[in-house]
Amino acid sequence: MTADTLTAAPAVSLTNVSYKYGEVFAVDGLDLTVAPGEVLALLGPNGAGKSTSINLLLGLLPPASGSVRLFGRRPGQAISEGRIGAMLQENRLLPRTTVTELLKFTHDLYADPMPIDEVLALTDLTGLARRMTEALSGGQQQRVRFALALIGQPDILVLDEPTAALDVEARRDFWTAMRGYVAKGRTVLFSTHYLEEADDNADRIVVIARGHKIADGTPDEIKQRLPRRKLSIDVPTQDEYARLLRELPGVVAVDIVGSRAHLSSTDSDATVLAMADKGIVHNLEVVGANLEDAFMAITDDAKAEER
Repeated sequence: MTADTLTAAPAVSLTNVSYKYGEVFAVDGLDLTVAPGEVLALLGPNGAGKSTSINLLLGLLPPASGSVRLFGRRPGQAISEGRIGAMLQENRLLPRTTVTELLKFTHDLYADPMPIDEVLALTDLTGLARRMTEALSGGQQQRVRFALALIGQPDILVLDEPTAALDVEARRDFWTAMRGYVAKGRTVLFSTHYLEEADDNADRIVVIARGHKIADGTPDEIKQRLPRRKLSIDVPTQDEYARLLRELPGVVAVDIVGSRAHLSSTDSDATVLAMADKGIVHNLEVVGANLEDAFMAITDDAKAEER
């Protein structure tokens, strides 16, 4: 296989891939393609098959059917060439070693690794370089896992719930570092339960449920699958306005918190016109559905179809 062929191949290609635990399909006929340089978020409810899909992608599990290719190669080949870096949920750090010792051990496995000082700075670990791994907090250990995934300067980064143990500030710093790395043209596939992370950082989102792909598109395209919009207005009294607001055209839900009413509408124009006609437009705010709204609607629809 030539270098030109590898460049032309998708960074990730899963074709009709399935995997079973006993008699239960965790992944069932999954098709997934990720282009070189793309950042893809893999979303789904608990038990959807996200971690199994990632393990299949990395060659940690053999598919029961279908094929897995990374830059046109089998996973083992791509990994042996140093093209893949991974940060997994279940990945215990080697004990009785310092952060620097662990990074140096991994550094020496690659043909063209990132300098240790550079990866320490990128992952905000410089001040912890001499710390023993067992003395690190959960968030600090997660940053070390990120450093280990980065140090080989892989073409593909695969991240399974990368910010699960991080606080808000550390999560923000993580994605800042990630964007800096991606700017060099690398490919990233990550799973997360923090939907705002997918919205803010992914070029594309794939939603899976019960091992099936049920949605695929940009964050905006995913959100546009839910035509509802959210409106809110000030209301003087809850009892008087609750019934009135529920009867407005397009309104499918009303929630009054204190002196503020929050409405979900399938036809925001008709709702606003009816509000104006009744003289109840007080400090109006209208926003589109967010990714969490769309995610819940998509997964709920998938559950309903399976019943």
